[in-house]
Amino acid sequence: MSDERGPGAPVQLERLPAIDGLRAVAVYLVVAFHAGVVRFEGGFVGVDVFFVLSGFLITRLLIVEHASSGRIDLMAFYARRARRLLPAAWAALLITALAYAAFSNPVERAVALDDARSAVFYFAN
Repeated sequence: MSDERGPGAPVQLERLPAIDGLRAVAVYLVVAFHAGVVRFEGGFVGVDVFFVLSGFLITRLLIVEHASSGRIDLMAFYARRARRLLPAAWAALLITALAYAAFSNPVERAVALDDARSAVFYFAN
């Protein structure tokens, strides 16, 4: 069976609802760990699931880009990721920092400021 699309033809990604469900399970596993659920003492289970799913989705995007254009432009790929992720990450960081500053004492704020600086530049997760 031959593919009737020529090089450079756009390729549509089919949405996989099961992946959304698995990502939700991964988040719940991390929350369970932080909530002290004994079965998730290691804390790595949810993070591992999330990383595996992320790797699958990123690989899928790169394969589709290669199929549609014949190449992979990593600079454009990372620019798209930054445009999608950074605004929400910075907004969450700003809101959290402001809320923390409102309810913490000066000593706690000094430590949190270092953490916030690291988080802005993705030096901390």
